[in-house]
Amino acid sequence: MHTDLRSDTVTKPSQEMKAFMMDAPVGDDVFQEDPTVNELEKFAADYFGMEAALYCSSGTQTNQIAINVHCRPGDEVICSKDAHIYFYEGGGIAKNSGSSVLLLPGDRGRITAAAVLGGIKDPNNPHYPLTSLVSLEDTMNRGGGAIYDFNEIKAIRKVCLENKLPLHLDGARLFNALVENNIPPKEYAAQFDSISICLSKGLGAPVGSVLLGNKDFIHRARRARKVLGGGMRQAGIIAAGGLYAMKNNIERLKEDHHNAKLLETALNELNWVEEVLPVQTNIVVARLADHIDVAELIAKCAEKDLHFMAFGEQTIRMVTHLDIDSNNIDHTISVLKEL
Repeated sequence: MHTDLRSDTVTKPSQEMKAFMMDAPVGDDVFQEDPTVNELEKFAADYFGMEAALYCSSGTQTNQIAINVHCRPGDEVICSKDAHIYFYEGGGIAKNSGSSVLLLPGDRGRITAAAVLGGIKDPNNPHYPLTSLVSLEDTMNRGGGAIYDFNEIKAIRKVCLENKLPLHLDGARLFNALVENNIPPKEYAAQFDSISICLSKGLGAPVGSVLLGNKDFIHRARRARKVLGGGMRQAGIIAAGGLYAMKNNIERLKEDHHNAKLLETALNELNWVEEVLPVQTNIVVARLADHIDVAELIAKCAEKDLHFMAFGEQTIRMVTHLDIDSNNIDHTISVLKEL
């Protein structure tokens, strides 16, 4: 049995999603004439109670566009030391926006309002870069899918408002957080000036992310997208996958979380596993005993068609998704126990 737990980006569109995509009306999105892209953008904006939205090819692009709009060269972005925008986006903050970063420690990547406040530079001191943006990530990938405490988000928002700073959210797996914390999407989104949501992870669309904000922000973001080469033409074919995903695949994320907890339990029972980060959503991170060769372990499992990835020193990551069912979980547990 083929079981791919490397990431929730490996999902394949369902037959129903494919049919919806092939029937999608299209137009030239650079001219803002693609009806399916327009519908997706309106649907996403309405879902989160935001004024406008912009469809892009990836979450890295939506994050980098947001940073580019919020910041000027020489400015500084405050984020977690484990933030995706810093760790996994190819140095884009520096390359695309000419901005520096202040990296904060945190609990599984979740930073605090107190830490943010302490990191804001004095704007009157010319020795310092200007703090121009605070960015959070929810759920936190490198934190094993950890969810932010909403009260802490509101406290960070208060600090940002008092210091006239925009607050951005890398919400690549935001839907995973929302189905667990049961916070209304509009109430959650009201804490942020811009939000990036990914459609090609847990929701199962093949391509795309959406950037949310007010009308002026999205107007400037559209220009930044063009500069970065992100303007697309008849993009409705792929946008339709995201539209179908938002309409059909959000609530079922709870199944992925259930499956992840089954893996957590099984891993905790293995004597060669030292620690499993407490599972909150669909990401399972385990630290292995020192005598385990991680590369060898991954290779042995791959021989039995079980696939996952290394995630740092003596650490592995497994991610559940809509192409993983109970049979795949049984297969995974069986292979691990036989090692």
